[in-house]
Amino acid sequence: MGGFFGTISKQPCINDLFYGTDYHSHLGTKRAGMATLDAETGRIKRDIHTIENAYFRSKFEGDLPGFNGNSGIGVISDTDAQPIVLNSHLGKFAIVTVACINNIQELEEEILSRGDHFAELSGGSTNPTELVALLICEKENFVEGIENVYNKVKGSCSMLLLTDDGIIAARDKFGRTPMVIGRKECSYAVASEPCSFINLGYESAYFVDAGEIVKITADGFTQLHKPSVRKQYCSFMWVYFGYPVSDYDNINVDSARFRTGQGMAEGDDTEADMVCGIPDSGIGVGLGYANSRGLAYRRAVIKYTPTWPRSFTPSDQARRSLVAKMKLMPNKSLLNGKKVIFCDDSIVRGTQLKDNVATFYQCGAKEVHIRVGSPPSLFSCPFLKFSASKSNLELIARRKVQELEGDADKNLEQYATYGSEKYNAMVESIRKQFNITSLKYCPLETLVKAIGLPKEQLCTHCFDGSSYFE
Repeated sequence: MGGFFGTISKQPCINDLFYGTDYHSHLGTKRAGMATLDAETGRIKRDIHTIENAYFRSKFEGDLPGFNGNSGIGVISDTDAQPIVLNSHLGKFAIVTVACINNIQELEEEILSRGDHFAELSGGSTNPTELVALLICEKENFVEGIENVYNKVKGSCSMLLLTDDGIIAARDKFGRTPMVIGRKECSYAVASEPCSFINLGYESAYFVDAGEIVKITADGFTQLHKPSVRKQYCSFMWVYFGYPVSDYDNINVDSARFRTGQGMAEGDDTEADMVCGIPDSGIGVGLGYANSRGLAYRRAVIKYTPTWPRSFTPSDQARRSLVAKMKLMPNKSLLNGKKVIFCDDSIVRGTQLKDNVATFYQCGAKEVHIRVGSPPSLFSCPFLKFSASKSNLELIARRKVQELEGDADKNLEQYATYGSEKYNAMVESIRKQFNITSLKYCPLETLVKAIGLPKEQLCTHCFDGSSYFE
């Protein structure tokens, strides 16, 4: 996925930019970059580093003395090297994006056919952020250019533009990725994750809406483009991606997970000695579940260190399996001889689930019950690419459809319907494969209620394939 942070102030901004960008490190693992504007010289200073084998801070701390200025943007990216800096008829500007462009080849051919070129390649391929910048430059001003991106890009795209008179923030056409503006004395910031504001002294001031374009200066912010009528905020931000203290569209991540656990506990009378949330995103679900049922919550599984990346992020299956196994440490003293309900955020490929269940039994668990804080993932994400899946058959739920039907695309509506005969058969097949005592997923209706937005305003494509594809 990825996340960005921008700030503009009446004083030097580099410390806020550095730490604010760093607070997005949980959203990306490949590239990171920062750019600042020196208003006196008009110079944009940019640095980009790979962070696949190092922390953002360790890569950029030595670069800080070279940055000057009161405004800047930074990004943690799971895709391309950015920011991109351009000098165009619109003026000089830097741009960062959080984007998933499904028709990039089509747009690339369109741009090349008129004689334009690409200067920034990522792994030999077109850099998506540069492509977005070129689409903006097709028009007579920044707002029309961003509208051009909205109209042409199939997928999702949010962006920050660092210009000579402020930061332009534009949220994805349907709002699939989040964006919030923060303020403190003499400074404003804009971020994907409002958790980046807290320790820097910012207060969340405004949640940028779907398709909205806002210009931010050190004195405030103004709307340049009204929000879209239709919205589809990514539900998986609350399920998995979001940091617990963050609020998206004024809805707290951890509170939504807690309510999910509470909802799942209703009517569940499974006998157990304790409840344990699988770190990190399953903890809120586990606490809500335990609280609702009056069961003890114990830390029977601990995440060793945040240096281990997301288990389904690496593209190599062997590495995913190793990461899934190494990052979590069970507490044998708590597990031995116990009936335990484990709450997790989701099951995507089943990589982590397989290792976890085997380890719990090896540690002496008498019964292993799994409660999943989201519905089965039946569709690869075409908007955030959260699963890095190249095929729907990488998803454990979709593979079960293939096994049960002989056709991975057959009767998907029934498999997505909680409690249907086919849904129950799919879940039971997953339970048997991993030797789980009992397995229950969160109904989509329960998740929607826990988040607290109307179903039509949430993107639930990975669960039911229902989202817009414009």
